[in-house]
Amino acid sequence: MKKKTGFTLAEILITLAIIGIVAAITLPSLLVNVNEKAWDAQKKALHARLAQAIGQMNTLGGYGTFETNEEGTATVDTAAESFILDALSKVYKINNVCGPDKLSSCGIPSKITTLNGTSELTFPTKMSELNDKLLNGGRADGEIGDMADTKAAAFETVNGESIAVFYNPLCSSDTLSGHYAQNKMCVNFVYDLNGNEGPNQIGKDVGFITAFYNKNPVVVAPIIYNTNYTSTAPLYTQTQDKIDAQTICKSAGEDLRLPDRDELASLFVNAPFINMNENNSGFWSSTIISSGATISGWRQGFNNGHRYYYGRSALFYVLCIKR
Repeated sequence: MKKKTGFTLAEILITLAIIGIVAAITLPSLLVNVNEKAWDAQKKALHARLAQAIGQMNTLGGYGTFETNEEGTATVDTAAESFILDALSKVYKINNVCGPDKLSSCGIPSKITTLNGTSELTFPTKMSELNDKLLNGGRADGEIGDMADTKAAAFETVNGESIAVFYNPLCSSDTLSGHYAQNKMCVNFVYDLNGNEGPNQIGKDVGFITAFYNKNPVVVAPIIYNTNYTSTAPLYTQTQDKIDAQTICKSAGEDLRLPDRDELASLFVNAPFINMNENNSGFWSSTIISSGATISGWRQGFNNGHRYYYGRSALFYVLCIKR
């Protein structure tokens, strides 16, 4: 007689149980990876579309009306909503526009989770709530220039994104001299790729795109790596036996790089979202400026928004973004 072999019912049940446990452990992480890849692709596409639209405008400043009383309280504020209706909608397909008091009607969440995933912010409704350093920068001498505390408006795209608009009608053009980033910011878009569906977290379905300079605008969409920035380092050294800012991000990962001057300014504008309300000497950008035989690098302060160029041997912090 031949002996028959096989699995008992108990063995099959145990095997299925093990498979179920492994699936329960691995499937969520696989879904997260799939979602993040899809979000990254959608972010890049949104950035490209908005950059193309902004590039078709002759000017970014001057839309709407903004007036205040003697106490500085806004009495008339149509700036952001007018920018969407009178400027952006002419060069960009928009499904729905929502005024300052109806942001949720355009899918803007009431709260978002910041980059670190452990803190939650009430969604800002005006410029000073976006970052309280935008209006005064910690200074009282008026050096920052014109910056209006306008209310946010919002719109929905034909692709289903919800976008809040923080608009400064008083923004100015670029200059190669030292200045503050605040009054160079014309528009800051805070987007949610899937509306209220969640997770409503910066770095995942929520991010930001910033347009600088009234004339010849630059549109940037930096995606920060993390906030575990290094200690101070020089931007460049003649002797490569010393660590420098240009190589720190490369060594941290092939998909990372040092942000340029405007990308770093965008990170400053949106500092509360990325847990970067820092009081330090500033962060290096990858942007350099030449004056004769002297080559300097631009740095961005996060404590008051000031940016200036310094000799490349100066020591500042290093923050990396994704390519």
